[in-house]
Amino acid sequence: MADRQELIEAFLSREGWAEAHRTPLTGDASFRRYHRLEENGRQAMLMDVPPPQEDIGPFLDIARHLSGLGYSAPNILGDDREAGLILLEDFGDSTFTRLLAAGADETALYILATDVLIDLHQKPAAAAIPANLPSYDFGKLLAETALLTDWFIPAATGQKLSISEAQEYQALWTAILSIPNSIPDTLVLRDYHVDNLMRLDDRAGIAACGLLDFQDAVAGPVTYDLVSLIEDARRDVSPVTAAAVKARYLAAFSDLDPYDFDRSMTVLGAQRHAKVIGIFTRLCVRDGKSIYLDHIPRVWRLLDAACEHPDLTPISEWLDKHIPADLRGVPEGLRAS
Repeated sequence: MADRQELIEAFLSREGWAEAHRTPLTGDASFRRYHRLEENGRQAMLMDVPPPQEDIGPFLDIARHLSGLGYSAPNILGDDREAGLILLEDFGDSTFTRLLAAGADETALYILATDVLIDLHQKPAAAAIPANLPSYDFGKLLAETALLTDWFIPAATGQKLSISEAQEYQALWTAILSIPNSIPDTLVLRDYHVDNLMRLDDRAGIAACGLLDFQDAVAGPVTYDLVSLIEDARRDVSPVTAAAVKARYLAAFSDLDPYDFDRSMTVLGAQRHAKVIGIFTRLCVRDGKSIYLDHIPRVWRLLDAACEHPDLTPISEWLDKHIPADLRGVPEGLRAS
């Protein structure tokens, strides 16, 4: 830790922030740590990503790409890729989450976030997607569904699946994810929800929406970020707002097939919810971060709702067999964690 502090001190000195007052901010589900820097009326953010847990290269690349497209990603004020340190523009404290908790208009904020996606998705894929960006391909989507079975089932039942049971689960998802549709690909920011969005009152139009936490961006279906936004693992989104978001988006893309759109939203929503239930369980079991357990019942409700779609009936039946309704919550053995 002492060596890490020396690296940080040297980095801040090189970047002209050696005398800044540092205030640690609450972390997230990653290994990243954040400090607000203040000195003589100026502010910045220090992102500290100790290697080898994460590579800051993707964050830097996507931030600059988004800024180049005209979106409000934080400006990069300085970086040391080898050390895992970034000096960022400070967007302040007005995350959508905080604004909503203070009584802000939910629908207005969600429409602003939707308008950013509409603008991004109206760009040709060649412009929206950076060169050499990983694809959110079938293999990745399928692998993520296993997070539910690998982490949640042992925690909830005390037993691992047999090889044949796990293979059956994967085969069902393989069949569902393999059904062709007409949904185009674009840049997918992947964690597009209110915790990672900010309102910037000094900017107009879609630039008023500040973007955070996009280092895991991939090339994938246009529906992914939309379902991430309105089927949020961390808060309940009103049906009125969710309907307004869908209507706003579809009105901007008259060439989208409504059935394929709804099906893609539902299937990707179910895939994401299965993944998130597994991740929230893993964060507790492996990383000692129990704060995310409280969200698991909500994510199960979202997954159950998605499984009402006829194409997801096989998944629904498999879940009924292996994870009964009374186990679809916080695993009993983790409640005291």
